[in-house]
Amino acid sequence: MSSPTNSVPYGVQILQKISDKCPRLTRIVDRENLYKYSVLVLTFITYAAYHASRKPISVVKIVLYQNCSEVTTPAPINNTDPDWCNWAPFNAENHSALFGTLDSAFLFAYAIAMFFSGIIAERVNIRIFLTIGMLLSGTACSMFGLAHYYNIHSMWYFIGVQIFGGICQTTGWPGVVTAMSNWFGKGNRGFIFGIWNSHTSIGNIIGTLLASLYVESNWGLSFIVPGIFIITSGILNYLFLVIHPSDITSDSHLNEKVQNGRKKKPSTSPQEVSIPLGDISSKELSLLPSNKDEVKEKTEGSPILSHLNGSPKKAVGFIGAIKIPGVIEFSMCLFFAKLVSYTFLYWLPNYIKYSSTYSPSQSADLSTLFDVGGIFGGIAAGIFSDMFGKSACTCAVMLFLAIPSLYAYNLLSSVSLFVNIALLVVAGGLVNGPYALITTAVSAELGTHSSLKGNSKALSTVTSIIDGTGSIGAAVGPLLAAYISNHFGWTSVFYMLMGSNVLAILLLTRLVKRELQNVG
Repeated sequence: MSSPTNSVPYGVQILQKISDKCPRLTRIVDRENLYKYSVLVLTFITYAAYHASRKPISVVKIVLYQNCSEVTTPAPINNTDPDWCNWAPFNAENHSALFGTLDSAFLFAYAIAMFFSGIIAERVNIRIFLTIGMLLSGTACSMFGLAHYYNIHSMWYFIGVQIFGGICQTTGWPGVVTAMSNWFGKGNRGFIFGIWNSHTSIGNIIGTLLASLYVESNWGLSFIVPGIFIITSGILNYLFLVIHPSDITSDSHLNEKVQNGRKKKPSTSPQEVSIPLGDISSKELSLLPSNKDEVKEKTEGSPILSHLNGSPKKAVGFIGAIKIPGVIEFSMCLFFAKLVSYTFLYWLPNYIKYSSTYSPSQSADLSTLFDVGGIFGGIAAGIFSDMFGKSACTCAVMLFLAIPSLYAYNLLSSVSLFVNIALLVVAGGLVNGPYALITTAVSAELGTHSSLKGNSKALSTVTSIIDGTGSIGAAVGPLLAAYISNHFGWTSVFYMLMGSNVLAILLLTRLVKRELQNVG
C-alpha cells in the first residue's frame, strides 16, 4: 500500500512543502483552483506537444522530393545529377504513393492502437501512462530525423518509425480528456473544452514553425526539435500533473483544517470526522475523502497497474461503451471529419507549394493559418453547443458550411495572398470546429452518460472508440489524397473532401432530428 504522500506527484509535493512554510501564501492561494488550472495548462501543453511531433512530416515532404532545377545549389555540390536535391527512396516517380504510405503507416497504427489504449488507460496510473507515452513519442519523432544524420535510405526504416510513433501517440488523448473531465464539470463544458482544444491547432502551428526553421538547411532537426519538446513536456507531467481531485486530499493545508475540526475520539474513522462548516470551504470539503468517493478510483500513488489494488466498479468494456446512445453516430461522423482535417494536416504545405510560387518554408508557414482558423472554429463550436445544448446540430451546420468554403479555396486560393489567407482561416474553422467538439465535450458527455448509472469508468474507453474511429478516417484521407492527386489532380481531392462532409452530415441526421424534437 502506498502512503497518502506518495499519491501526490513529486513536483507537487515539493511545492506543497514550500507553501506550508509560507502561511501567508497559503491563505492567499486557493489550492483547489491552483491544482485545477494547473491541470488545464499541463494537459494543454501535453497535447500541443503530441501534435507538434506529428507535423514535421507534412513540412519535410516538400524537400524530400522536389524539382532540383528550381533549387539553389550549395557551393560544394556538383549539380550535374538532376536528382541531387532529393532524398532516396523518395526520389522515385511514385513519391506521392510513398509519402501516402508513410502517412497511412502512422495513422493506421494510431487508429488500431487507440481502441486498446483507452481500455488500458481505464485500468492504469494515467500520469505514468502519459509520461511513458510522451517519452516514447519523442524518441520516435527523433528517430525519423536521425535518418538525415546517419544517411538512412531504407523505406522499411521509415515505415517502422511511423508505426512505432503511431502506437506511442495513442497514450495522449484518453489521458488528457480523462484528466480534464475529472476536474471540470458539465457547466460550460463546451466553451471550456473549445478553448482547451485549441491545443491541437497550437501544436500543429508550433510543429510547423519548428520544422520550417530547419527544413531547407537540415531537415533532421525538423524532427529532433519537436521530439525534444514532447519529451520535456512528458517530464513536466510526471512531476506536476494531478489526474484526479482525490489525489491531493493529502494536501497538508486541508489536513490541518480536518485536524482542527476533528472530535477527539480514540478511534475515529475518516467518515466520522466532524468539521465545522465555518472553518472549511465547500470547495475544499468536496476534496475530502468520504464514502461518496467510492466511485472515484485513485489513479496515483500506485503501480502503473493500479487496478490490481481493487476498484469499486469495473471498467466498462468495448461492447458496453458502443451501446451508449450517440457513440456510434458521433464516431462515424468523426471518421469523415478527421478524414478532411488530416488530409489538410499532411498535404496542405505540399498543395500550397505546387499551386503557387512560394518556397518550402513559406508554404509551411502559410499552412498554419488553417490551424489558426481551427482555434476559432473549436471555440465557436463549444459556445454554440453550450448555448443551445445541441451538439449534433452544431456539427451538422458547420460541416455543411465547410463544403462551399472548400470549393472556394480550391477555386480562388491563387488569386492573391490575402484571399488565400482569408479562405484558409474560414475553411480551418469550419472543418476543425466539429472535429474539436466531438473529440472533447461530446466524448466527455457520452463517457458520463446517464445510461452508465454513475459508473465513471467508461470515459477513456468511449474517448478511445470515438477518436479511434475518427483516426481510421484520418489514415484513409491522406492515402486517398496521395492517390487522387497523383492520378486525377488536386481538384478531385477537394471534391473527395466535400463528399466526406456530406456523408458526415447524413450520419448525424438521426441525432439532429432528436435534438430538434426536444426543442421546448
